[in-house]
Amino acid sequence: MSNETKRDVFEKLAECYSDVSDAYTNETGSPYYCDDEPNYLDEYDAALPDDLPVITELISKYLIMRKRDRGDLVQALDEGTSFLLDGTQWESVQDWFWFSDVKDRVDTFALAWVLGVWRVEETGEIVKLEAEK
Repeated sequence: MSNETKRDVFEKLAECYSDVSDAYTNETGSPYYCDDEPNYLDEYDAALPDDLPVITELISKYLIMRKRDRGDLVQALDEGTSFLLDGTQWESVQDWFWFSDVKDRVDTFALAWVLGVWRVEETGEIVKLEAEK
C-alpha cells in the first residue's frame, strides 16, 4: 500500500492532463480543451468518498433519529447495542445483531456518524446529513 492519498494521485493525473493539453496545443495550434471546462480539482474536493460506509435501512433511520435528537455517538452506540428505536425495541433480533454481533459494524456505524454520509444497504441510496448551522 502506498502512502499517497487519493488526492495526490488525482493531482498527478491532472498534471499529466495539463502536460498533454500543452503538448497538443503546441503541436496543433488549437486548445486541447474548452476554456469553460470545470475545475476538476474543486469537483474532486467536493465529491463524496469512494468507500462510503454501508448500513441497513433501519440502522440508517436510527442514526438519523439520534443525530436529530442531538445525541452523541457514545449514547447512540450504547442504545444501539441495547434496544431503543423510537422508544421501542428493535423490530427484530436481526436488527439488534447488526449492531452487536460484529465489531466492524460498530466501526461502520461510527464512521457513518462522523462523516454524516452513508449508503443504505437495501436501496443503494446515499444519505447525507446536512451540517447544523
